[in-house]
Order: sequence, then structure tokens, then C-alpha cells
Amino acid sequence: MTTYYKEHQKIFVSVDCIIFGFESSELKVLIGRRKFDPGIGEWSLYGGFVRNEESIDDAAYRTLYELTGLEHVYMRQVGAFGRVDRDPGDRVVSIAYYALINVKDYPEELMREHGVEWVGINHLPPMFSDHHEMLIKARQLMQDQIKTSPISFQLLPELFTLTQLQRLYEAVNGEQVDKRNFRKRIKDMDFIEKTDLIDKTGSKRGAYLYRFNKNSYNEASNFKL
Repeated sequence: MTTYYKEHQKIFVSVDCIIFGFESSELKVLIGRRKFDPGIGEWSLYGGFVRNEESIDDAAYRTLYELTGLEHVYMRQVGAFGRVDRDPGDRVVSIAYYALINVKDYPEELMREHGVEWVGINHLPPMFSDHHEMLIKARQLMQDQIKTSPISFQLLPELFTLTQLQRLYEAVNGEQVDKRNFRKRIKDMDFIEKTDLIDKTGSKRGAYLYRFNKNSYNEASNFKL
């Protein structure tokens, strides 16, 4: 490192990961209690400081991998949070990211190891610093992106029912959608494929299972749901 900028104050840069999952028709967030001060014992997002040799994106992917052991996860930057008094420990600017994972892809052993758990978006406890503000902004960003990008399939299993897909959209947006209109729009999307498989866990009659066809989506240019 050079010896420039000695006349300027140094500040810390951190990343915080807002990890969303979907389970039992509910949008959930992965949070845990802080194991160190400041704020030990308070509910918190999972994060860490940016190292000298890495970009903020690299730091976010490293932090996500350390927590989940998952690679190639959908993740997008939410924004910077730099309120002067946001961290009682020191002057810290945090860059927040949100990630989408399938709840079943995250091993319970790792959850226990890191002391984190899935909590429903509508049942969040008071959280450390501005982490709740980060969550709100991340959800708003996801609500905008889910309308024009097929990010919803990151939260679903490879095979899913139309009811599951509808419940997911309702959970993300926080409001019900009309079933008839929703399914009509789905039928117009070639990249959502109906399979011959039937899911009978919900009823004796069962429901057809669908899958997301990435190749078909890449050929489409006007996705909107």
C-alpha cells in the first residue's frame, strides 16, 4: 500500500448480505444473533469487512459463501449505508447486497454452525443498527426486479406448481394476485414449461409440475409478469 492520503481520516468498509428464501408460502430472511460487540446478542444480518485485496463484490460473494457454502448464487447490490452513527464501534460504511437461495439448498448443519435461522419477512424482530432499513430497501428492489426478470425461480425448486409460483409472487409483493389472470399470463410465457409430472402432496388429484427453461427465456425479449 502507498503512503498517500495520510492527511485524511480512515474509515471501514463492510458488506452485509440480505439472504432471502421462500418456504411455506412465506418470504423469509436469514438472520442470527451477533456474537461480538458492538451489539452482541442483537439480531443481525450476516456481513464482514472488505479486505485490502478484494473488491466489494468479491467481499460480498466471499461472505455469502462463508455462510452458506453455496456458489453461483443470484446476488445484487442494494446500496450504500453510511449514516455517521450507524455503527457504535467505529466509522463504518456498509454496502448491502441481497441474495436469493432455495431454502432446501442450505444445509441445516451450516445454519447451526453459524447460529442463523430463517425468519418470516413479516415477523422480524428488532435488528442491529440499520439492518432493518437494508431489508426494506432490498425487498423494494426485489419487487421491482421480479416484474421484469425471472429472479423468482432462484427461490423455487427445479420443479414447482403454479400455486407455488403464485404464492411466491404474493409473498414478495405483500399482496394477493388474481389466480385466473396470473395463470393466463403464465400460459403466454414459453419459458415456463409444463411437465408430465404431478405433485400429489397437496391433494389426491394433484397438480402439474412446471420448470423454468432458461434457453427459451434467453430467446424471449419482453418478459413481464
